[in-house]
Amino acid sequence: MSRTTSQQSSQAKRGKFGALALIFVSVVINYMDRTNISVAANAISEDLELTTIQMGLIFSAFAWTYSIMQIPGGMLVDAVRMRILYPTILVCWSLATLVQGMVSSLAAMIGCRMAIGVFEAPSYPANNKIVTHWFAEHERASAIAVYTSGQFIGLAFLMPFLAVIQEFFGWRGLFIVSGLIGIVWAAIWYFLYRDPSPESESENSNVSERSSHSNSEPVVAQSAVSWNNLKIAFSHRKLWGIYIGQFCLGGTLIFFLTWFPTYLADYRGLGDLNSGFVASIPFLAAFCGVLLSGFISDALVKKGYSKEFSRKAPIVVGMLLSTSVIGANYVDSTVMVTFFLSLTFFGNGLASIAWVFVSLIAPRHMVGLVGGCFNFIGGLSAVTVPLAIGYLAKDGDFRPALVMICCLALMGLCSYLFLVGKIEPIELSEQEKAQ
Repeated sequence: MSRTTSQQSSQAKRGKFGALALIFVSVVINYMDRTNISVAANAISEDLELTTIQMGLIFSAFAWTYSIMQIPGGMLVDAVRMRILYPTILVCWSLATLVQGMVSSLAAMIGCRMAIGVFEAPSYPANNKIVTHWFAEHERASAIAVYTSGQFIGLAFLMPFLAVIQEFFGWRGLFIVSGLIGIVWAAIWYFLYRDPSPESESENSNVSERSSHSNSEPVVAQSAVSWNNLKIAFSHRKLWGIYIGQFCLGGTLIFFLTWFPTYLADYRGLGDLNSGFVASIPFLAAFCGVLLSGFISDALVKKGYSKEFSRKAPIVVGMLLSTSVIGANYVDSTVMVTFFLSLTFFGNGLASIAWVFVSLIAPRHMVGLVGGCFNFIGGLSAVTVPLAIGYLAKDGDFRPALVMICCLALMGLCSYLFLVGKIEPIELSEQEKAQ
């Protein structure tokens, strides 16, 4: 019997770390298809004769549909098996990426970016649901940190790689190669991913229950796809605290994912190829930040520190460090600019375990929906910030844009300090349960 139990435990470990590896690579591809537009921006604007304001529209178009589709995407995640849903959306957004390399107008480019936003929308709620099902609560911050780090480590190495592809094949070839990579990975995902066994999921749920609310009521059994649940998702202060925090966190992130290479190439005069290599340094810093935050946060939980301290500390420190972006306005050397922006992005990475709050605070039957709402509000920063930077930098001066990003970091810090409060699952009122 002991031998059988040991074998089952070994299989469960392989299963959950295999699932985490699949998510990690998917996140790398996800962000490659979001951000290859930033590498190609200068070439596209010259080829299609676009202004900075028009490029701001292209940068933000992804987020128009990405944000709107977060809540439906979260509902879809709660309703469809991950083995079917994930490769389907992968193929769809990869095809839209590929088509970008074939269009020649502002409207068509915007349409492709909107299509990518539609099909990437369920991806992060899906990531969070997979981790929630495969990992016990005391392991989740580390697991979330690992897959979130994919967006940074992937781009740290991909930025130079994408810049080289563009150098040899042009911006159209860049999009075509990116799309083909995603289509191949979708097939690999389908053949490798498996849902956790009922025994594994039950054990993880039991561990979470014992560690977070051993004396609480049983989980309410009701469908996540309902208007009442949508109302609940927008009626609790704790949830608004993490929603606003995610918007502010996303404001810094979206600068690096969109305008950052242009800032280096045009405002700092580095050129497209050189900016691709310099841009990789802050992404490496962010990768270190996100991994450090996850493992430190889980280690503090295991040592008995409160959830308020263990989970919030990386975010509070990270938001504070993100305000250092303002320092880039007062230095001239490439080394110092890179230092301040790397420190900023390190802080952004440190604060990027915010997804752990979704699984810790949301009612268990609403993890996908709350994740969708969380990412919806966060995604609004990707709608507004690129446009705002486009207007603020229309005369070639990025300094006002960096001031705005600093202010967003401060607002996010206040949201986590004063709105989120105690880290515990939301208990539904009798009226909420009855509806």
